[in-house]
Amino acid sequence: MIIVRAELTDLPQLLKFRTDAAAWLGSLGIDQWAEPFPVSNITASIRAGEVFLFKEDLAAGAAATVTLDRNIDPELWDLWTPEERAEPALYVHKLVVDRQHAGRDLGGQILDWAGDLAAQQGARWLRLDAWTSNSRLHQYYRAHGFQHVRTAPDPNEVSGWLAQRRAHRAPHGFDTTRVCPPLEQTD
Repeated sequence: MIIVRAELTDLPQLLKFRTDAAAWLGSLGIDQWAEPFPVSNITASIRAGEVFLFKEDLAAGAAATVTLDRNIDPELWDLWTPEERAEPALYVHKLVVDRQHAGRDLGGQILDWAGDLAAQQGARWLRLDAWTSNSRLHQYYRAHGFQHVRTAPDPNEVSGWLAQRRAHRAPHGFDTTRVCPPLEQTD
């Protein structure tokens, strides 16, 4: 499987990933992503080169997507301590695996790739936030080495479950030759 950076022409596929995931989660009684995500945010992430697609080959449709950057979600800024914010980290956002590719731990492979990339770029941590009420997702991330840091005290913060794992070099099985240049370092 290869990794390519998303382009603006991939926006319909990215939106479909999101709506399909929301429908599947809804069928499980989970309200995650029931509200549409601002298209302008996705477009900005694409333009910044932070959105990645995972494909069998260049001609194939995407099997999964993830946004990976050095930015804490602004709504969650105060949940990370000043010391944590000062540590170099990459942040996982909007990880979605197409249901046709579910059950093969593609998401786990993507997390390993993200952690490997974080280590290559000198980050100490791979971090994420997850839907606060989605305990099934929390278990998934814990099973993939993430440690719960804290949960937002505000019950209205829907994605306030914070977790991290150390960034480290790891085999992931992806062809990364098309992913360049690497994420930019920002200070």
